[in-house]
Amino acid sequence: MVPVILAGCSNNGATQPEDAGNGNTGERETSAVYELGQEPLSFSFYGHYDWYTMPTWGGDLSTKWIQENMKVDVTPVSSGGNASQKFSTMIVSDSLPDVIWMERGPDVEKLRAEGLLVAFDDYLDKYPNLKEWAGDSTLDMLRSPDGKLYQFPNWYTTQPNGNAGYLVNKKIYNDLGQPPLATTDDLYAYLKLVKENYPNVVPLEVGQSGTGLDILSTSFAEDRPYIFNTMMAVPNGDEFTSIFTDPVYREAMQYSSKLYREGLITQDAFTQKLEQVEQKVLNGQIAVYAASSPTEFGAIGHSLLSAEDPEAGYIMVWPFHKQGLDKDRIYPGDYKQLGWNVSVITKAAEDPEAIFAFLDWLTGPEGQRIIFWGPEGIYWEGTDEEGAPLFTEAFTTDHKGRDELMNATVNFQWNGNTVYIDNSKMKFESTLPPEDQSWETYWQSEITWKTQFNTTEYVNLDPAGDSNEGIIAQNVSEIYDKARAQAILNAKSDEEVAAILDRAEQDAQRANYAELLAYKTERWQENKSKLD
Repeated sequence: MVPVILAGCSNNGATQPEDAGNGNTGERETSAVYELGQEPLSFSFYGHYDWYTMPTWGGDLSTKWIQENMKVDVTPVSSGGNASQKFSTMIVSDSLPDVIWMERGPDVEKLRAEGLLVAFDDYLDKYPNLKEWAGDSTLDMLRSPDGKLYQFPNWYTTQPNGNAGYLVNKKIYNDLGQPPLATTDDLYAYLKLVKENYPNVVPLEVGQSGTGLDILSTSFAEDRPYIFNTMMAVPNGDEFTSIFTDPVYREAMQYSSKLYREGLITQDAFTQKLEQVEQKVLNGQIAVYAASSPTEFGAIGHSLLSAEDPEAGYIMVWPFHKQGLDKDRIYPGDYKQLGWNVSVITKAAEDPEAIFAFLDWLTGPEGQRIIFWGPEGIYWEGTDEEGAPLFTEAFTTDHKGRDELMNATVNFQWNGNTVYIDNSKMKFESTLPPEDQSWETYWQSEITWKTQFNTTEYVNLDPAGDSNEGIIAQNVSEIYDKARAQAILNAKSDEEVAAILDRAEQDAQRANYAELLAYKTERWQENKSKLD
């Protein structure tokens, strides 16, 4: 294969970035463009999550192609199931990996403030995919207080995306006569019907740690994403106010508590493991599933169940809404221009520019086609005039092989380009009859992408963990988690839920919650000024 030359503007006359090279062997003339595939490139990669274990690089068709054709090898660094401890140990022992894949926010700024990260600014024109696809406004939102860019975003976007919502077991729904499923009253009646007729089925599965309850809370107000719960802050005018006193949150908690008391939702929601949730969905042991990404298990479950019984499988329904609200202003999920998480390159890297060149290639059209749909010649062959892949017959006939390939690379999608991937999928799917369309893509186009709220203005609100506000945030978070669990698991009435939240409000205020809300309000207003 001819090596890919990742060239944009050559940036002649630019000065060598002080972070690049770091005195290591990767230094090159500032105008020279790193040619991916000309020489071997190896770097270490750490996913900063308890749950993340990087699959074997080269163990699937996509990364094997990259390994052989781009001469790129990636060595995993494991968190060992304790990312916080691993992160601290790496910093203290000066043993940082070359790349860290992590959440935006305090941990990134901790590394940046200690001078441990490489800035990307002098690379953006030489390797132009990120700049072209993410756009200046997204990159500006990612800049650190010193004005430089250190973060390479994942699943950034300029259009709605996301899968949050509700999965419904089609077989059970049809057997019960397809009753209305639109309002929260409809949902309550349906769950009771399921419990009466299917004693071995979970009426409403809410996932690990009860995350589906946050999805459900969005049913009780218009234009209210569940991120307000996780932020522990609710916008009122130009400031944030308490989640504990918020009438919408209180009503949602009372509704969820009632469902739990009556055995209509997962009884071990706060203790079950993700694998248990997955098995219930794949085996059809749930009637309704609320989650931030129910399609992840739903697509596999639908394939397995419908293969055994054409009448079985899963459908999705429009998000539930409280009677009287506008159903088209209910948003069970959200999206942000900045996407999900980020990759940072540390000064431990011998050749940071080469790593950036690879990440930039990976986020571009060719890299995305390969990491998402495999090497050319199996499920796609060539591209159209806009760079979208031309899918082969095997893409629609070899469902098993295609899905296995795509599932194998999910945990390598570190620099997802949402607009390219989504538009390529939709362009192809629109040419197919409904019965041949991808289950997941069909429901994304019909429901989920239409019901995600743009929450870009609420990013980067969290304080550094070791700051005064960060300590307050940790204390308030513990109060929030405890109150949430008590309201669901222990409360015997709506009045008891209210009393639990009243006590949480008092405890939070004693922990200087007002100071945290003021801090978040200030960050929020700064974001809004950048987006105006």
